[in-house]
Amino acid sequence: MRQRLKFFFLTGLALLFLFVFSIVLILRFIPVPTSSYMIFEASNHGSVSYSWVDLKDMSASVPLSIVAAEDVNFCNHWGFDLVAIRSAIEQGSKRGASTISQQVVKNLFLWHKRSWIRKFFEAFLTPVIEISWSKRRILEVYLNIAEFDEGIFGIEQASQQLFGMSSSKLSLSQSALLAAVLPNPKQRSAVNPSKFVQKRALSIADGASTILKDERSDCFTD
Repeated sequence: MRQRLKFFFLTGLALLFLFVFSIVLILRFIPVPTSSYMIFEASNHGSVSYSWVDLKDMSASVPLSIVAAEDVNFCNHWGFDLVAIRSAIEQGSKRGASTISQQVVKNLFLWHKRSWIRKFFEAFLTPVIEISWSKRRILEVYLNIAEFDEGIFGIEQASQQLFGMSSSKLSLSQSALLAAVLPNPKQRSAVNPSKFVQKRALSIADGASTILKDERSDCFTD
């Protein structure tokens, strides 16, 4: 009996892995149609705003600002930033040290409420994403499924609804403001920024210029 249970358990895990890996491979090539978090928000609020835009069609300041704000070592890690994790532990940070890759996994497949179960799946799926997708693709998906305001998902919808323009037209200061609302877009605003958001945006703009100069953006810039 125990052997049969073990067999079914391992078979189930293998099938689950193959299913998830198949989805990850498919999403390597096509625009992401939705995410688990979008579905959750739509069920709570009735609808969400979302549209896809390729990374090459965004202003160059967009990915630079997001990486400067969310994961400055994005090009230099394999999904987990051990230096940032150690720093977060030492400083007692409540936010933790989630990389962009981890946030893609959470937003795309999982849920936002913290739990050890979510962390387990996040730790399992992040290497799958890193192995299957390029860094450019990971960042492209993140920029398209991140929430930038209440029910507004993706940089294109955020640009159009908050600044009245395409994401290809965003300036560095506007890109930095959008990056500054993360990871709390429901409490922060890019169009009516608080002093904290304004100060953070200035720091992000400086950081974007810095990572471009010191080549920490080489994995996603041309």
